[in-house]
Amino acid sequence: MTNPAPSRAEAYALLSQYNKNESLIKHALTVEAVMLHFAELLGETDPEKWGVIGLVHDLDYEMYPEQHCQKVREILIKAEWPEEYIHAIQSHGWGLCVDVEPQHQMEKVLYTIDELTGLIAATALVRPSKSILDMEVKSIKKKWKDKAFAAGVNRPIIEAGAENLGMDLEQVIAETLKGMQKAAESIGLKGNL
Repeated sequence: MTNPAPSRAEAYALLSQYNKNESLIKHALTVEAVMLHFAELLGETDPEKWGVIGLVHDLDYEMYPEQHCQKVREILIKAEWPEEYIHAIQSHGWGLCVDVEPQHQMEKVLYTIDELTGLIAATALVRPSKSILDMEVKSIKKKWKDKAFAAGVNRPIIEAGAENLGMDLEQVIAETLKGMQKAAESIGLKGNL
């Protein structure tokens, strides 16, 4: 018997149990929003699954940073989550902290957009409006080229992810921005507009 799919409410409760840092919670909400957007864009039949996976993708990061993407397996097995969810969540750390390769479209999207959301958020915060609602792709691309800006963002991972998805980098940036714009208020990036 396979474990039932966790609901969004169950996922958020688990996230809150393991994460207290407000910026990590906002990042989780950001990735959830972008995953929901991509699920819709790609015509997926179960967008909630995409959102739930985005929401808890960094579940183990705050408490177990040295075991990121590894400890999450243990936590989710204990919580009786389905294996496909666990694999998807672990795969976003492929080549960084685990050897679980993203195989399905959903996993490839998560792998690609995780770091990118950080760059977009950082770009919004240096704008006069402090908002993503009036931001354009060209602003993000300009910051992308400045390697000193948001230096912790792993740009080669995003590039490899876009290629693995068969999408143009500019398209990935544009769609990630759209996903974030849908949730601007809840992720703290509505700014002063």
